[in-house]
Parts: sequence; structure tokens; C-alpha cells
Amino acid sequence: MNAGETIPVTVLGGSLGAGKTTLLNHLLTNAGDRDIAVLVNDMGSVNVDAELVAEESDLAVGDGVTELSNGCICCELQDDLETAVVRLARERSFDHLVVEASGVSEPGPVARLFVTSRAAARYDVAGLVTVVDARLFADTFGGGDPDRTVAEEGDGSVRPLSDLLVEQVESADLVVLNKRDLVSDAELAAVRDAVEALRPGATVVETTHGDVDVDLLLSDLHDPDAPVGWRAALESDADGSEGDRDGHGDHEQDHGHDHGDADHDHSRGDTPHAEATYGVTSFVYRRRAPLDPDGAAAVLGDLPDSVVRAKGSLWVAGAEDVHYTYSQAGPSAYVAAAGPWVASRPEFEQDTYRRNHPELDWHDDHGDRRTELVFIGRGMDEAALAGALDAHLLDPGASADAGGYPTEPGAEVALAEPTRERESVPTAGAASESGR
Repeated sequence: MNAGETIPVTVLGGSLGAGKTTLLNHLLTNAGDRDIAVLVNDMGSVNVDAELVAEESDLAVGDGVTELSNGCICCELQDDLETAVVRLARERSFDHLVVEASGVSEPGPVARLFVTSRAAARYDVAGLVTVVDARLFADTFGGGDPDRTVAEEGDGSVRPLSDLLVEQVESADLVVLNKRDLVSDAELAAVRDAVEALRPGATVVETTHGDVDVDLLLSDLHDPDAPVGWRAALESDADGSEGDRDGHGDHEQDHGHDHGDADHDHSRGDTPHAEATYGVTSFVYRRRAPLDPDGAAAVLGDLPDSVVRAKGSLWVAGAEDVHYTYSQAGPSAYVAAAGPWVASRPEFEQDTYRRNHPELDWHDDHGDRRTELVFIGRGMDEAALAGALDAHLLDPGASADAGGYPTEPGAEVALAEPTRERESVPTAGAASESGR
């Protein structure tokens, strides 16, 4: 590596048991003439082939670093990640860095460290790789009965498994469908189709025992501007429905008129390969009227199994100044307070914000207040979903009790979790201060 050149980084993610360790061993064993540094959370879990470990390394190197006879380095994370990677680049010479993300985190936030911190001067992100247990994914999203419904890390951190799996796929440039031998051809095709809908444009490979081409793993795959599936569907829908978005194509709402006809858009934004074989589609539900808080919680906390992923914004009656975001992945669903709507801010702040964000979807009467949800799934009854939500639309300003919804920015409440019985109405005490 010449002075001044940046080192490419591949971030490896995947839930516990998906096969990250097996893939890492495969990578180290088949490194060829590359000098690869691998940064892992637990050196003992990697079990590097003893023939690769240099005889002197276990005593001479120390500091959690094991040198391999083929020139690679295996390092255990002992400091914060930023400190570790900067020190590694300063003290050792290698061609490529592979960082193992925690089993309960997605690769995206890890990759951002190499863009926004002092590590950016030494490294350049080459790719985000997510290893998926094909059997677990099929059971979690295909109506099966997975052995695990939560993901738990060694420090006791717990999060819904469905939420983790979706977010790890959504951030990936390369998705490795591992344990391909444990699913049928039909199940594998359905999993692959769902993955391609969640992350359009990502490279997807199928394998057993983590046997992936090393050149592909380490290639320059990263596209920081590539949208995840739900955002791609939203943008595609926006491009095709400008009349509804700017107000020229909207129906005016009279008091007592069916809310289902009021200022709305119910459009399909099929993702690439959406209906090629297995019917993975997406559609956008957009309304310019607030939802009854209890009714919204009942519907969005109990979506049909056909919905793999849903995400977007909520306008909730009784808390009309708060912009809520909704995130669903399989059996888990959450609502979070994102902060105030622009329309609820002082007029001078509105004007400033709108000048700086001319793309903002703005309505003459309601400003940016809206419910805008993207649904991705297989065999979804779009009309039934839209109708269920429409039944709970209210007039702007209608009286409602939204006390179960958090108001502090960043706080969230669970509408559904796989580890407990689903509730039709969230309670304020269930809110947490973590974002999603």
C-alpha cells in the first residue's frame, strides 16, 4: 500500500448463526496474494485453521492480534472501533480490511464510521455484506415457526429478529443467502425475491457453508446513494403521481364525505423483478387526513403475514403537531416520534425550511402533514389494507386521545413484538428512547 492511498473496507454483517464466522474462515483460507486484516468481536469464535497461524504470533504479537502465515491479520476488537481501525492502519501494513459487525446490528452504521470519522482519511468503503440464514429468513417471513424470535448479543442486547433481518438486508451491497441446502427451491426463490424487493440492485448470491468467491466479497460494490426497497418504492410512486402530490389531482374533502376519496393516492410501485415469479410487490398508501390513534394502532400492529416490510410517516389525530414514523418488519412493528411537522413550526421557520427544501411535499391546507406508508410483500390484498386504514381516517382537527403515543423526539412504542402478545393500543409506559 503506497503512502496516501486509502485502504478498502468490507463490512460484514448477519445475525448470530447466519454463517459469518464460516465465511470469515473461508476468506482467510483463500486470501491468495492479498494481505487481509480481519477485525472481529471475539477472536475465539473465529477458530482460524491452526495451519494458518504463524508459529510466533501467539506470543510475539499480542494486543489481540494474530498474524497468519499467509500474510493476513486477525484482530479482536478491544477498543472502540474508530480507535482500533486508525491504530491498525498506523501500525500494520495490509491490502484490505474486513470488519465484522455485531450480530445485533446492521452494517450501515459501522460503514458510516469510515466516512464521517478520522478513519475516513485512511479507509474507503468497498462494500457492505450481509450473510442471511436462508432457513431462518424463510421461517420468519414465510409464515413458518422459527426457533428464535429475538436476536440476543453477548451483552444482553435484544431486538426482534424480523426487524434485525430486514435492516441488515436493507443496508447491504451484497447479500449472501447461506444454508441454501436447508430450504427448498421454492422457498429459496421466495427468499431471494423478498431480498431483492427489500434492497433493489444489491448483488445476491446463494451458497452453503459460506463458500463465496473471494474476489466478489472484496470487490468495490458500495453505492452510498442506492435506496432501500421502501424508499425506492416511495420515490418511484412520487415520480408517477405528481398530480396527487402537488394538489392538482386531489379531490376536495367535504365534511361527511367518504375519507377514502379524500386527497389520497393508492399507487403501486413494484420493485425490480417484483412479479417475475413469486409476486413480491410494493404499494404506497398516501392520505391527507389524520388517523384515529387507536384504529391506526390496531391495523398497523396486526398486519397480515403477506406484508414483509412497511415503513413511512403517520399523521395521528390528537397529536397533530408530531410527525410519527412507522416501521414494521414481519411480526414486529413500532411507532416513533420524529419531531414536529414543518407545518407546526412558526411561519418564518416554515418559510426558511421550504426554501432550503423545495422538494418538500406541501399541501396548501395541511402543509407537510400526511400519512405515507410503503408496503412490501407477497400476495398482499392492497385494497383490503387501504380500506382498513381508511376506516380510521378522521377530519383534520378532530378530537382524539393519542396519549399512548410518545411525543419526545426519538421515543418509540411497540405496536407488535414477537416476544409478547400483540396489543391493539400502545401505552405510554411502553415507549423507549431508542430510535429505529
